Amino acid sequence: MEPTTQRSLAETFRDRHTAEGTGPLLLPNSWDAASTIIYEEAGFEAVGTSSAGIAASLGVPDGEVLSRADMLAVVERIAGSVDIPVSADIEAGYGDSPREVAETVRLTIEAGAVGVNLEDGTDDPAQPLIDVDEHAARLRAAREVADKAGIPLVINGRTDVFWREVGDESHRVEAAIERANAYAAAGSDCLFVPGVTDLSAISELAAGIDGPVNILGGPGAPPIAELDNAGVARVSIGSGPMRATLGFLREISDELLTGGTYDRMANAIPYAELIDLLGQPKTE
Repeated sequence: MEPTTQRSLAETFRDRHTAEGTGPLLLPNSWDAASTIIYEEAGFEAVGTSSAGIAASLGVPDGEVLSRADMLAVVERIAGSVDIPVSADIEAGYGDSPREVAETVRLTIEAGAVGVNLEDGTDDPAQPLIDVDEHAARLRAAREVADKAGIPLVINGRTDVFWREVGDESHRVEAAIERANAYAAAGSDCLFVPGVTDLSAISELAAGIDGPVNILGGPGAPPIAELDNAGVARVSIGSGPMRATLGFLREISDELLTGGTYDRMANAIPYAELIDLLGQPKTE
């Protein structure tokens, strides 16, 4: 991607997070080029990748099991398939040090992304979250490498306090606000708190966090209008669409095996329409 094009997309994406009177930025999450193109055709302003979706599409579980090279190859394919901003979910950054995370961010920018998610969750039950200062150092390193590249990368600092149900439930809002504000001070443009669905807690988070707040939408989460009223700036939907697609494939499989019929495929995009949709060249 041309640097001027990527810089323009990054600026558009960054500014949308703080635009007034436009409602939350709705950021659907894709797992391949086709799903990304469908989102663009639907009219979404930007797209985020789903680490779980990309991993599943390649037959492995989430959690940096997929190699960094394989993940970035898909991100590059996705970013090159549409004309809207693409933000990449790079999990915890594929590294144990700020330097290693910075290298992942550099490569992600090279792949054409204009945003990244960086999470503080771990797979260690004894220490489910990365030390707050350590994660802040990784975020600062990410900001520095983006600045060096000349791209106003939108860094989404994610805390998994709610997602991993860390600590006493009554203290999670306070803990999430403390972590998110440390990440904002370290250079995050947006602060992501997945796993919280209680509207009053979401309102407290939006009021207490020093920056735009990103909430994970999906079944059980408040509708967009209520999230807007609560002060949420961005709504992602994570791996939900990919998992729903796979759930629908299960239904198709069951119908074929048990009934020998094809009704569950009635809403399929017509073949000619799909060819036309995927055959449109991306403009520069």
